[in-house]
Amino acid sequence: MFLLRHGQSYFNLHFGETRVDPGIEDAELTPLGVEQAAAAAKRLAGKALTRIIVSPYTRALQTAQPILHVHRVPVTVMQEVREQAAYACDIGTAPDLLASRFPQHDFAHLPAIWWNQDAETSAETSRRALAFRDYMAARDDGATTLLVSHWAFILALTGISLANGEVLEYDPTA
Repeated sequence: MFLLRHGQSYFNLHFGETRVDPGIEDAELTPLGVEQAAAAAKRLAGKALTRIIVSPYTRALQTAQPILHVHRVPVTVMQEVREQAAYACDIGTAPDLLASRFPQHDFAHLPAIWWNQDAETSAETSRRALAFRDYMAARDDGATTLLVSHWAFILALTGISLANGEVLEYDPTA
């Protein structure tokens, strides 16, 4: 499968400069983040994708948009691949508001508050990542699935720290 960390968000921009939480909830992509998403779509254009799994955070949904212009495949919005709850940007958006902003996706299965309300430990994030790995390893479309997710979740899944907009090929059975 392919893993893609979302493009640069306004949270990433401000936090990267100051190392202080700027208090931006469910941050959107910056212009650079939009460029990173477009570049990822180009890198993935020649790949045989049959499905995209995306986190419900706005920055991940926005990152998936240009890929969906190239690959017209089913999208599964999955709260289990969300970011580790640690900062203001990890407060999500209610499913009905997400549905109004991204009407092409189904959010009806999400609870009203799908994000963690308290900080999540690394062990909790690792458990989510392990469950996702097992889920993908049992599927027959793992090699043709793209996951659009977040730094801490991808790190827990692979042990690799991805930069914003970076793509990694990953075998959940290895």
